[in-house]
Amino acid sequence: MIIDIVVITFVVMGLVLFSVGTLGILRLPDAYTRMHAAGKLDTLGSICLLFGLALWQARHVDLAHLIVAAKILLILVFVSFASPTATHDMVDAGMRAGIIPWRKGDKRR
Repeated sequence: MIIDIVVITFVVMGLVLFSVGTLGILRLPDAYTRMHAAGKLDTLGSICLLFGLALWQARHVDLAHLIVAAKILLILVFVSFASPTATHDMVDAGMRAGIIPWRKGDKRR
C-alpha cells in the first residue's frame, strides 16, 4: 500500500517535470535557455519516472521482476550521465556555430 503511494508520487513528479520542461522549451527566448530547461527538467523527469517504475517492478519479490527493476535502474544511470552530456554538446555546437545568446533587452524571439 505505501509502495503504491511512493510509486505514484515519483511518476507524477516525473510527469510534472516533463510538462514544465515542455513549457520552458515553448516559452524561453533563445536556444541556450531552451536547452537548459530541456536538459535539467527532462533529466530530472526521466530519473523520477524511471525510479518510480523500478520501484513498481521491485514490489514483487521474484527473480524476473527484480531483473527488470535492475535493468530500469541501469537505464536511469545511463540517462543521468548521457542527458547532461548531450545537452552540453549541443550548447557547445551552438557556440561554435555562432549562435548569439539572448541578452536582457533583446526584442528577438
